[in-house]
Amino acid sequence: MTSTTSAAPATRAFLGLDYDLLPIDDVLAQLGARPADAPFVYLVTPNVDHVVRLHDDTSDDRETIWAAYRAARWCTCDSRILAALARPRGIDLPIAPGSDLTPLVLDRLCRPGDRIAVIGGRESTVVALTRLYPGLDIVQHRPPMGMRRNPAAMAAAVRFVVEARPRFTFLAVGSPQQELLAHLIARDGGATGIGLCIGAAIEFVVGESKRAPRLFQRLHIEWAFRLLADPRRLWKRYLVTGPRIFRLVREHHPGDTPGA
Repeated sequence: MTSTTSAAPATRAFLGLDYDLLPIDDVLAQLGARPADAPFVYLVTPNVDHVVRLHDDTSDDRETIWAAYRAARWCTCDSRILAALARPRGIDLPIAPGSDLTPLVLDRLCRPGDRIAVIGGRESTVVALTRLYPGLDIVQHRPPMGMRRNPAAMAAAVRFVVEARPRFTFLAVGSPQQELLAHLIARDGGATGIGLCIGAAIEFVVGESKRAPRLFQRLHIEWAFRLLADPRRLWKRYLVTGPRIFRLVREHHPGDTPGA
């Protein structure tokens, strides 16, 4: 008798992005299984801020930013709020944030002698990371501010990754710069390894920044901890821009293809 049960979908679309339906351990398994010398691919971890910006952005490179997210080999949900908003629509998004993936990649997947590249961050951050992982060959490229609008700086960062040939490249230059850069590296064709668009996650690993306590995370209010820690910088993101996600969810229809 032939089974009529269809296989579970590998991805589900929500607010214009196709999320991988993979628990964090399965994401790690796929990252670890990819040969270090395979052509460069990358992972993105959209959160509420990313999604709102993708929909609200009216810049001349809006379509390029959408293309960068959609060309990622893996797209994992970085936000418990996004997952909660998707659930009433019958979409169960596993949560695999960059801040969780980063230490797990370093602890579980990296082997002594592996070359690891960090794009962005402070020099002190990489010095601290090297102390924590002395067996890894860690290299860093620090691009100038405003790299997104600087073609020469973007090209230099691409060239760095191509020439360094790291197993993992941590792109820590903020969204959407890191996603645009990852897309350029992949399109270059000469790079190898895996790129991880992880924002400030390396700072959490070395203790330069502090993550919200587990209670805040379980209650879906990690954003509140960040806001209290740095209100002058983050008040607009969390109190003005972030709440737009509720309007996006209310207005969005599954067939919509923003950025197309």
